[in-house]
Amino acid sequence: MASRYLITADKVVEGAVVPEKIKLKMARNANLLEEKTKAVSEAKTSLEEQRASLKKRTQEYEKEYADYSSKLVNLRREAKLGGNFFVEPEAKLLFVVRIVGIIKLSPKPRKVLQLLRLKQLHNGVFLKVNKPILQMLKLVQPYVTYGYPSLKTVRALVYKRGHGKVTKQRIPLTDNQIIADKLGEKGLHGMEDLIHEIYTVGPSFKQAANFLWPFKLSAPRGGFKCKRHGYCEMKGGDWGNREEEINELIARMN
Repeated sequence: MASRYLITADKVVEGAVVPEKIKLKMARNANLLEEKTKAVSEAKTSLEEQRASLKKRTQEYEKEYADYSSKLVNLRREAKLGGNFFVEPEAKLLFVVRIVGIIKLSPKPRKVLQLLRLKQLHNGVFLKVNKPILQMLKLVQPYVTYGYPSLKTVRALVYKRGHGKVTKQRIPLTDNQIIADKLGEKGLHGMEDLIHEIYTVGPSFKQAANFLWPFKLSAPRGGFKCKRHGYCEMKGGDWGNREEEINELIARMN
């Protein structure tokens, strides 16, 4: 029983005659109050256990991120000492931002943008790096910019602009319980679980990414350079693959 429901405690004056119906009502209320107290205590215990386990998992995630970062640093140093080149590991995660509106947009790119859930200007989504996604991005390259977000960027986006899809509604992620209700069966019970699943592109990445509503970003501070040209062109522009440079753009748009 929900703790917010009020159950009245009826008092009877000593020696007063109580009708049979009132006695039944008082007995029912006493049972309900007992059930409510038990349910509230169980829910409180469960919440405390869940918060403790989430805290423990968060510490494990932090250690995992630190170990991976130090491992890359050591490998780069070894390669430099040996006079070799270190090939950076391939990125698994993309963040795609739409930079063009709907004016003079042909049907095919419009449909692809719709499939990528980029329906508005400055919308952003997390995507997994695979062949179908890269082929779709080729079709809409002049309308989007994308790159490989860092852990700091993923965390900043989810904490500041994260909204979940709950019964087809855009709900701000103000409580871990919202995530637990929708993704608890996938083992995701809080913000750090969600961030870890997105950043590492875990087995439940699809469900986690679909749960997150497309990010509604602001226009970048300082503006774009030139939307008509690609980021990698000689003139310099905005659309296309920025790789790690996407982090600087997101920082200006977040």
